[in-house]
Amino acid sequence: MLLNSSPKKDGFRMPGEFEQHEACYMIWPERPDNWRLGGKPAQHCFVEVACAISQFEPVTMLTSHHQYLNARNMLPDHIRVVEMSNNDSWIRDYGPSFLINHHGELRGVDWRFNAWGGLLDGLYFPWDKDDLMAQKICELEHIDCYSLENFILEGCSIHVDGEGTLITTEECLLSEGRNGQLSQSQIEAVLKEYFNVEKIIWLKHGCYLDETNGHVDNIINYVRPGEVVLSWTDDQNDPQYEISKECEDILMNSVDAQGRPFIIHKLHCPTPVLITEEESKGIDAINGTFPRQAGDRLAASYVNYYTANGGIIFPLFDDPKDEDAQKLLEQLYPDRKVMGVKAREILLGGGNIHCITQNVPKRAK
Repeated sequence: MLLNSSPKKDGFRMPGEFEQHEACYMIWPERPDNWRLGGKPAQHCFVEVACAISQFEPVTMLTSHHQYLNARNMLPDHIRVVEMSNNDSWIRDYGPSFLINHHGELRGVDWRFNAWGGLLDGLYFPWDKDDLMAQKICELEHIDCYSLENFILEGCSIHVDGEGTLITTEECLLSEGRNGQLSQSQIEAVLKEYFNVEKIIWLKHGCYLDETNGHVDNIINYVRPGEVVLSWTDDQNDPQYEISKECEDILMNSVDAQGRPFIIHKLHCPTPVLITEEESKGIDAINGTFPRQAGDRLAASYVNYYTANGGIIFPLFDDPKDEDAQKLLEQLYPDRKVMGVKAREILLGGGNIHCITQNVPKRAK
């Protein structure tokens, strides 16, 4: 049922991803102008991610009718496969923002989605099927839903700590292609009302060359309230250094909604990842879709990981820093199993493991 109230009025909040989950959703990749070779290499990557997460919580894979049988055959039986039409595979961005209350009841928020900027600077067209998915998933979960008619927001553009704090980037949420008609204070008011948070921390930018206008989930992630990992490089000649240093300075000079200073852990980026000639040639070039040119740098970050009930699923890039990332994450999450998955094929599509997953908070039975 669509609700006419708001989460803040009704006592619902968005929990941190590190809180308990009931399940995880993903969407099967197939779009040939975004995934090379018709998505075949990416599909194997999605299988690996789904299987890793399924060790800790149930996984549902949504897929178009064209790919249903293929997905069903490639995935193990314990992963549920459900047919649902879509434009692409970035469920974190246009799936519902799930909320809970102190009774353990679950609800969703259905934001508007316009492919990261609409006709101004969006990454593909059309996006109408994606924009319907939040409502469909809420119906699949048998939960009520808040729906905003005109407010654009992607799930990867925000992180919450579940205790009143939300972190985002000005580069993304203040971009003209999203809610250009609204001021920063007006956008803050919507975020506070629909995530039920008290404080918003604005970073200036996301990762260097992030085609989503700097989604926050590629540059920071919450370990727990008051503690974050920050994507980092020591190379002062890399444009990423200035961005990461700026984020560090903002966080070091901020406190969260509970008055806590931030503990910041630096998770070093891999060596810059560039699209190869072979990879570029495998992607259909279509007007209206963001191009994938040989030599282009991708926004590779270990911070774009998924926090499961008992595990951390993080991306591997066949880089020496893969091992460093594993060690740091194991130190930060001693109670979770840290698992790396080769994720170059996901990165070629424009995001990573956190972007292709959507956790459902655990509700009271």
